[in-house]
Amino acid sequence: MKAVEISAYGPPDVLRLGERPAPVPGAGEVLIRVSASGINRPDVLQRTGNYPVPPGASDIPGLEVAGEIVDGDAEALVAAGLKQGDRVCALVAGGGYAQLCVAPVDQCLPVPNGLSDVEAASLPETFFTVWSNVFDRVRLQPGETLLIQGGSSGIGVTAIQMAKALGSKVIVTAGSDDKCEACLKLGADHAINYKTHDFVAEAKRLTGGAGVNVILDMVAGAYVAREVECLAEDGRLVIIAVQGGVKSEFNAGMVLRKRLLITGSTLRPRPVAFKAAIAQSLRAKVWPLLESGAIKPVIHSTFAAADAAKAHELMESNQHIGKIVLTWEKQ
Repeated sequence: MKAVEISAYGPPDVLRLGERPAPVPGAGEVLIRVSASGINRPDVLQRTGNYPVPPGASDIPGLEVAGEIVDGDAEALVAAGLKQGDRVCALVAGGGYAQLCVAPVDQCLPVPNGLSDVEAASLPETFFTVWSNVFDRVRLQPGETLLIQGGSSGIGVTAIQMAKALGSKVIVTAGSDDKCEACLKLGADHAINYKTHDFVAEAKRLTGGAGVNVILDMVAGAYVAREVECLAEDGRLVIIAVQGGVKSEFNAGMVLRKRLLITGSTLRPRPVAFKAAIAQSLRAKVWPLLESGAIKPVIHSTFAAADAAKAHELMESNQHIGKIVLTWEKQ
């Protein structure tokens, strides 16, 4: 099979289209003929040597795919209500940038009715991440206000739509007026250009001084101190990336007085059972919203697999709104 390999740690042009043996599914796994592979920020970190591959995972980058089941554990397929020939999208721990990919059957979801494989490939990583952190971990409730740092990212466009569809208010930050406008069109109640406005002051103004209930943060670093300021009483901050650095100083007294929760997580190394539970929640509560059109995939660009380096260049430019997806020719 053809696969995109990391020839050495470095800039986007270290990505090469090469040949690899086809993977073989084991117990509880399926083999997917991949039509499309989603691109995510962790892929960039892996390419630069800053995101080690979990033990046992493929060194081929890529954490989400969509395509057709061509083989797998027959009993596991039956138990999951799937069969060979079904179109699915899947969350994987690696190996997604390839024509064939092995996935745990419990991390596979049917392609929502009406969606293409490209659209489906854009779903797993961001939808699993947002559900796990925003709804499972910090339990955003209907009527509460969510502040999303980086609303135009793949995570951001997912979180906006999911939170709005499930009854919450949404404030986002983004780095340009165009990105702010795009977030508003996706359903955000308010969008703050963080390059021209202080998001702390704006978040307090927009909530009548009360502050926001939940913050989804992909920055960390110096942002944490400012986020502690703009959280409401009993507010929750969940950190899912550290693009602004791993060290933070904040007012611990404010954490005590406002009874704040600061938490975080990474998804890739978690066990299959953990991810399977997220998949079940998504299928029950979010997949119907995708099929009804209440939530829509946001695809910025697609690239042929041979142009993976160009796709990573776009990712690193931060000019995109939504997801970037690789496509594979039919075998």
